[in-house]
This record gives sequence, structure tokens and C-alpha cells, in this order.
Amino acid sequence: MASAQVTGTTAQRTRARATAGSHGRARDWAEIQERMLVPLYQAVYQRLEVGPATSLLGLGCRSGLALLLAAERGAQVAGVEPEPELRELAQGRGLQVAAAAGAPRSAYGVPRAAHSLVTVFEQLPYSTRPGELVAEAAGLALRGGQVVLATWGPPERCESAPVLDVARRRAARPPADGPFALSGPGALEELLLAAGLRPAGSGRVGCPFAYVDLDSAVRGMLSTGLYETAIEDAGQALVGKELEEALHPYVQADGSVRMVNVFRYVVAEQPR
Repeated sequence: MASAQVTGTTAQRTRARATAGSHGRARDWAEIQERMLVPLYQAVYQRLEVGPATSLLGLGCRSGLALLLAAERGAQVAGVEPEPELRELAQGRGLQVAAAAGAPRSAYGVPRAAHSLVTVFEQLPYSTRPGELVAEAAGLALRGGQVVLATWGPPERCESAPVLDVARRRAARPPADGPFALSGPGALEELLLAAGLRPAGSGRVGCPFAYVDLDSAVRGMLSTGLYETAIEDAGQALVGKELEEALHPYVQADGSVRMVNVFRYVVAEQPR
């Protein structure tokens, strides 16, 4: 792939956005990064025939694009998102999104064990307790309902892998488990079985990460939530600079950035 030199203007824009904080990154997620996972959302919805008969709960729904796509298919949708800035953006889209599953109904609370489909699309790669997250998903699914988990595919199938590695290299205390911790064969299935669910199929979906320019690519990657520890330890300006360097091999002749990635999902059933 063609490469490009980092311009002073690009570096200056990245440093300027270092002051935007988590709220700025939340908006970058909604405006830049979230659409990269649309092929994953649509593949799952098509496979499970999501429609008017579906009551869907998205755990870690972020700013809510996956919920909006399900609602377009006629599903009744709700979400849980602990990050205030992302939750505010989702609610601004007219979605029912709570801070936690047990929040009061008057504060966009979500009733427990009332959904035919519970999805965990984005939260697993940066969850420190994935087993607890999957157990929560199982508890929010109706008997006979379904739970879907998703995560990155094998690192050798993901061109974003070296870009994601910046988070590990710039963290003073790198996490024991990186974004590919659950990408190995059987890892998602083991979590589902431990939660009392029955795996019922899986799939892989190509999700190209495409950006108009290098600046947008840096902002999009920073918005994933995978770089928070590195930003705390090394500062956003330095992390952003290293992201630019890691992204160079994927800059196209027209200045756009494109990385080919694969995501994996597993469908499980709640026993009746």
C-alpha cells in the first residue's frame, strides 16, 4: 500500500484534539468510527432475522448505531451504556439507553430478563471481566432467547493489529489481555458455556476500517476506548503521534486510510 509523510498540519491537528478529552472521543466514535462495524451488525441481524418480533437489548451499545439499524428492521430496541458521553449521544438519537441494567425505569432503565436478543458487539475487547459481562447478558435474555458476542478476529487477519499494539506499548502497566484475547478458537464459546448458554453458530465478517485522511484515522482509533490507559500514562499527543506512524503503511495514494479487518461473532441460546 502507498505511504505518506506526516505533515506538520496533521500533527498539529492531533495535538490540538488532545484537549478534547473523553467527550471529544465519544463524538469521534459516533461520527467516524462506529460505522466501521456496520457489516458486523447487519450480518448478525440478517442471520437471526431481526424484525418486528424481536426485542433487542444492546449491552455496551455506545452511541447506538447498532440499535438504530435494528429499529429500522422493526425491532423494539433498548441499550445499556456506562460511559456518560456515549450514552448522551445515544439518547440524543431518541434511543432508550440506561447507565446500567438495573437503573430506574424513569431514568431510561431497562427491565431485566425481557429481551429475545441480547447483543455484546463492542464491549468485550476492552472488558476486564468478560465472564461477568457474558453472565449479565445471559441474565437479560428471555428463556429461549439468544445472546450474541463479537470480538476481533485473529490478529493475522486484521491489518489494524499493529495499530492497536500502540496501546500496549505506551501503557506503563500493559493489561494482561489485549483486544485479541478472545480471538482464539473456542474462546467466546467457553464464555457462553460458563454462563449457562448453548452456542448455536458463529461467523466471520469483514469490516474494513476506511477513513478520509490520516487525521480522521487517528481520531477514529482513539475513540475505540482501547487506548485509554496509554493516554493516561503517556498523554494523548504522544499516543496520537505513534498512531500516525503505525497507520503509515495503510495510507492510500489519495491520502485516505484503509485497513482490512475481520470480526468474529458467536450466537448462543438461553435454554427454555
